[in-house]
Amino acid sequence: MTGGPVTGRRRAGPAGLLLVAAAAAWVWEVTRWGGMQAMPGTMGLGLSAFLAVWTLMMAAMMLPATAPVAALYARTMTMHRAPRMVVFTVAYLLVWAAAGLPAYALAVGLGRAASLPAATGTAVAAAVFAVNGVYQLTPLKDRCLARCRSPIGLMLRYASYPGLSRDLRAGAHHGAFCLGCCWSLMVLLAAFGLMNLWAMVVLAAVITAEKLAPAGRLVARTVGIASIALAVAVFWVPTLAPGLTGGGMAGM
Repeated sequence: MTGGPVTGRRRAGPAGLLLVAAAAAWVWEVTRWGGMQAMPGTMGLGLSAFLAVWTLMMAAMMLPATAPVAALYARTMTMHRAPRMVVFTVAYLLVWAAAGLPAYALAVGLGRAASLPAATGTAVAAAVFAVNGVYQLTPLKDRCLARCRSPIGLMLRYASYPGLSRDLRAGAHHGAFCLGCCWSLMVLLAAFGLMNLWAMVVLAAVITAEKLAPAGRLVARTVGIASIALAVAVFWVPTLAPGLTGGGMAGM
């Protein structure tokens, strides 16, 4: 009768490590940036500082939804589970860190758009909302989301990876699918403000629901339709995109 709870604790352990890491990243975000207003562009950060902040943001937002997959990967190991899961997770985050490079370039460009006449910032915001809305409804989004929601097939593939690079390759491979699934949602941060903590919380909840909720695909489609609606509504309510229209929405 005691085997069940012990096994449950063992299974919960790997996922718990990532949830603790995500919680620490959230604490840093709130204590460092809480109370700030939405700011356009890179918030005055240089490339290295932007990448550091971006990677911590991705850890906070993505690890809760990724923890079950990392834990499942760890359970496929017969030994050294925790260290190998850490390597898997680091490789996963490196993919998102690399995505920070185009994110920085985009933030620089959109930051300049925010300094243009209000009508231009509003038009750019509408484009940002529309891009996310359309992508949420595409077959590519569905394919990437399906891999994130049902990773058993990926586990079989990862088991075929040889050598010591297996954990790195597996983490990077899963990170690539995750990036393909969620990149357009991250672009929305340009509209809401890069360090808008309310926006980060909502987007993290959307990502987690898409990947883990039984109706995850419906959540993705609903968010896509809502984003297209925002692309229209922002022309009448520019403050919906404070990061591009200077609406000044508080970050927390």
